[in-house]
Amino acid sequence: MQRGFTLIELLIVVAIIGIIVAIAIPNMMSAVQRGRQKRTMADMHTIATTWETYYVDYSYYFHTGGCTSGPGGTALTAQISAATLYSLLTPTFIVKLPTKDGWSNPIYFYSDGNSAAAQYRIESWGNDLVSDSYCGQTSRFANDIVLSNGQFIEWPEGAQQIRWNG
Repeated sequence: MQRGFTLIELLIVVAIIGIIVAIAIPNMMSAVQRGRQKRTMADMHTIATTWETYYVDYSYYFHTGGCTSGPGGTALTAQISAATLYSLLTPTFIVKLPTKDGWSNPIYFYSDGNSAAAQYRIESWGNDLVSDSYCGQTSRFANDIVLSNGQFIEWPEGAQQIRWNG
């Protein structure tokens, strides 16, 4: 007598594995995106702490250009290039300044544009690399993460929604 699995038993096992995979993959994708958000927030906090240290020594955050109203309820649109900020802060205040977010997109830096800038903003445009203006908690990975003057004014919170392209 030969022992083995019947075709029905094999189909049931394959169906169960398929169901488990269908449940696990979206959760895994959400966990990966959430990890990228948290890494971005940690990097932005490190940059802010470094920039605050620079401010303690020089009494300003760095300045460029003019000043107009901007996203997130702050008037900080004088953009500072990552290379300029990198040259100001490294190696004296930080060994390696993060310039990319968790999705390998650029992190953007702004000051108030005055000759003695007293405010700053750090932005990540999320996984879609599109700047959007939304204040407070977000529930989409595509929304910006914004840190202004030491506080997050736009940040991921709660159950995140994945936007599928298809």
